[in-house]
Amino acid sequence: METAWIGDFELVSVVERIFRSPVQATAVAVVTPECEMTARVGSDHHSTFELGSISKALTGMLYRDVVERGLASPTMVLRELLPLDGDVGLVNLESLATHRSGLPSLPPGMQPLRRTLNFWIRGENPYGHSLADLLRQTRTVRVGTPRPRYSNLGFQLLGHAVAKAAGNSYAQLLQDVLGPEFSAPAHVQDLGPADLTGLDRFGRPMRAWVGEAIAPAGGIRATIDTMRGFLRSLLDGTPRGMSALDPVADFTPRVGIGAGWITLEHHGRNITWHNGSTGGFSSWIGLDRAAGTGVVVLAAVHRSVDRQGFRCLEEFAFPAR
Repeated sequence: METAWIGDFELVSVVERIFRSPVQATAVAVVTPECEMTARVGSDHHSTFELGSISKALTGMLYRDVVERGLASPTMVLRELLPLDGDVGLVNLESLATHRSGLPSLPPGMQPLRRTLNFWIRGENPYGHSLADLLRQTRTVRVGTPRPRYSNLGFQLLGHAVAKAAGNSYAQLLQDVLGPEFSAPAHVQDLGPADLTGLDRFGRPMRAWVGEAIAPAGGIRATIDTMRGFLRSLLDGTPRGMSALDPVADFTPRVGIGAGWITLEHHGRNITWHNGSTGGFSSWIGLDRAAGTGVVVLAAVHRSVDRQGFRCLEEFAFPAR
């Protein structure tokens, strides 16, 4: 693999300025009204990255698509779709999509402290559960006051619930709605030679974050070419579930939320975006819809790329600044 940035000259000149050196396997895509560009280092067009919580933004689109097809409604509760009892079963889909369900980030039954320690010490995957495992872990969850609270558990349940409404597995619904290029591997054996191994911030190889349960909240993988095409479709307004990008509520002061997608004002521009992070990967997607411009950053290292994503979007969406 290359150790220097390669790709479209204009984009390479930008990423060489905004990414600090050395750079791990990283890929960037930019789409503007005039062109599409990619730049890569340490990876090729077939390299597959973990998207992390960008998966939530995609799940939001699956949710809106299922609702728009009349297979579910925003007020439908989880127990109508999944075998869940108690208060968790009474949580409705729209509250999950806007992080307002009252659910914690993770279920206590998952033993998150032990799994976090194994992750930090041994680089293990803390999320390799089946859907059946997730449903068992959810039995002991207490639902808190409905208020904005970021929840991995909420999006796990949302994704699997809308897949049930569509009569599919989550992985199949993802490919049916957004394209076969996206994958949500359930097992390490599902990975191939193109699936990159991510590194933690100290350069240690990390286990792949795969698992049926985590897929809707953080288990999707894609190449930079897939994400560039997805970005173009978003700017064209053509994907199913596109309404997920439109804010319907406040998430924090001056920050809105649609179905998973976040909106905020950045240097006077309205930006629609989401980021992601796993044990060995970081990611960012952002769109200035008014300017018809978007950026995706995928990196095989656990180090935030938010700053670089916003900087790159600034360069191409409003270069006069």
